Amino acid sequence: MTNDAIIEESIQGTATVLKNTLQPENKHKKVYIETYGCHMNFSDSEIVASILKDQNYITTDNEYDADLLFINTCSIRDKAEQTVRNRLNQLKNIKKKNSKVKVGILGCMAERLKTKLLEEEQLVDMVVGPDSYRKLPEMIDETNTGQKSVNVFLSKEETYEEIRPVRLNTNGVSAFISIMRGCDNMCSFCVVPFTRGRERSRDPFSILAEAKDLFDRGYKEVCLLGQNVDSYSWKNPETNININFADLLRMVAETDQSLRVRFSTSHPKDITDQVLHTINKHDNICNYIHLPVQSGNSEVLERMNRTYDRAWYMERIKAIWNIIPDCAISTDIITGFCGETEAQHKDTLSMMEFVKYDLAYMFKYSERPGTLAEKKYADDIPEQVKRNRLNEIIEKQQKHSEHRNKKHLNEVFLVLIEGVSKRSKEHLFGRNDQNKIVIFPKGKHKIGEYVNVFVNRCTSATLFGDVVYN
Repeated sequence: MTNDAIIEESIQGTATVLKNTLQPENKHKKVYIETYGCHMNFSDSEIVASILKDQNYITTDNEYDADLLFINTCSIRDKAEQTVRNRLNQLKNIKKKNSKVKVGILGCMAERLKTKLLEEEQLVDMVVGPDSYRKLPEMIDETNTGQKSVNVFLSKEETYEEIRPVRLNTNGVSAFISIMRGCDNMCSFCVVPFTRGRERSRDPFSILAEAKDLFDRGYKEVCLLGQNVDSYSWKNPETNININFADLLRMVAETDQSLRVRFSTSHPKDITDQVLHTINKHDNICNYIHLPVQSGNSEVLERMNRTYDRAWYMERIKAIWNIIPDCAISTDIITGFCGETEAQHKDTLSMMEFVKYDLAYMFKYSERPGTLAEKKYADDIPEQVKRNRLNEIIEKQQKHSEHRNKKHLNEVFLVLIEGVSKRSKEHLFGRNDQNKIVIFPKGKHKIGEYVNVFVNRCTSATLFGDVVYN
């Protein structure tokens, strides 16, 4: 893949259609849900499916067969919003063929643009913010009377903790568990605090119940989700005992030793040694941390309002290496942020050299309306300069990913099988506990099994090997 292709793949929105895992019956109404953006959005779509299931809806992956068409949106970058608008234009043909179908916009873009979506996109019947999903039945009823419906109220309490998500588009092996909602960090480039509201944590016992239920149903891995999992905090109102993220991580890991536990995303200012020691102590907590750096320069980090500097971030990396020596580390990088000089860009490159990340999600800065950066700083880096810098970052990361993967040659990893390889039906793929994709011959093995795989070759993205039999 060329660098230009990688750049385009990095900056454009991607969609997931939640496929029906229930047996369809004629009496059911059907909902088509298309999800853009992060794992949090995917988790929200499963909550929506659960709420609608109680209203006699099943999901379908056929948009022409649906009574409801929902687009769950992302506002992190302008490219993602434009992708959604283009997709809405494509859906106009469905509305022309079936005037009774209702179209709704869910999630962050719905909250950010509110009634503007109804005015500009005549196709849209409902605009539903991320804290308003419980109101969907009433909103659907409202549209059935010929009215448009909008609810983007942001709650200080909503966590959907008692709702068991309908697991859709699933391999039956891995599942997401949302442990908190919202964000208090107020990074200057980010719209999340405005579209998802203030931070609030779920009752840990509802999380444990969900993890146990998934394990009892045959799932082998859970991923705990939050905008900043390290700031998870729940206080028992009766005993005043506070449970932090390290406590929660331990509690979920102790559900069963054969249940793998992952989490995303950590914040450099909040990840503690207690969390790192908890990971190291429990074999079933994966040795993988996603720790967004965004920039390697302290002045840029200050403008981003990241509340840490270069030295703090490097200290946290050293702590990870010291406590979890074989931990894989991935990151997010934004290049071309307001006022970024060439020297500051080189600080990001030098940070990459220091860490040598296993994986990175790399983007050029996209100004978002309503953020502190949009109000306070000029988006003054020329587009071509942004693209050139992103090219440099991608090229360096490809080398580092290959470097990290080559270190795994001739090692044996415990791999949880997730599916059949896209390139060969005779091969399976899974991940080791460092979140590395491993591909190996199928043999008689099945999805959901653990196998030991000896790695004998690699690319910058994938490990390849053969199953080792005792």
